[in-house]
Amino acid sequence: MADINWRGVFPAVTTKFTEDDALDFDAMARHLEFQLEAGVHGIIILGSLGENATLSADEKRAMIRFFAEKIDGRVPLVACVAESGTRDAVALVRDGVDAGADGFMLLPPMRYHSDSRETLAYLRTVSSATDAPIMLYNNPLAYGIDLLPEDFAALADLANIQAIKESAADTRRLADIRREVGDRYALFCGVDDLAFESFAMGAVGWVAGLVVAFPRETVAIWNLCRAGEWDQARAIYEWFLPLLHLDVGHRFVQQIKYVEERVGVGSARVRAPRLELPADAAARIDAIVDEALANRPAL
Repeated sequence: MADINWRGVFPAVTTKFTEDDALDFDAMARHLEFQLEAGVHGIIILGSLGENATLSADEKRAMIRFFAEKIDGRVPLVACVAESGTRDAVALVRDGVDAGADGFMLLPPMRYHSDSRETLAYLRTVSSATDAPIMLYNNPLAYGIDLLPEDFAALADLANIQAIKESAADTRRLADIRREVGDRYALFCGVDDLAFESFAMGAVGWVAGLVVAFPRETVAIWNLCRAGEWDQARAIYEWFLPLLHLDVGHRFVQQIKYVEERVGVGSARVRAPRLELPADAAARIDAIVDEALANRPAL
């Protein structure tokens, strides 16, 4: 079994597209180095922010091969698995290992509202198809399926399920999970504007979104919280909050990609059926970015 140190900041990076809607590998290579130079602890590709549902099976495998080659072991590469069918998910984790993924972030099945029995069977089948480390991703607000603490207890016998990205938008879940299974899993915050609160509740990592535009600040918050420097961490976090709020809502992909473009580290291009932000929404984010840049804290 591969080894991942499930601690720290794991950016969920965006997928970059060219003007003709192809994968922009050059832009993604530049952005990867921008993240690594800031000291992030892992890289997650093919997530919701990565527009997973708009990518073909071939594109997903090409992305894994590309990032594995470019990262070259410097940090763990985690590929998101968000498939509609169990067979497709099993095939992706098996192919993903061959392509160089160090581990996977596994969602419940897409486009089918499975009950608890079906959800657990799906997660167990996919996880059992590989020895690679797995992070389970719980996001009931976005995907309609809620993994409860007792569900994590039911899967605890699978040694390669090692971490949880908790995005239920309720920090009480972290304590509930620990009461149910102790420290069996590494708990990650999955909602940007709950990161400080999640660290205070014992989360050991952050699957982050706005890190794609502001990696140094994101890593600084994590480092300060880990060091017990809560006041310094909170000061940066409160400066960051208007930007972190952009990680929620149905336009979060467009919003975060627009911020990337505004600070010169990406493009606002998204893949249909998404469209780029209308003018009024973009203007609102312009004001947020302008204020953030004018008051950016010294690190």
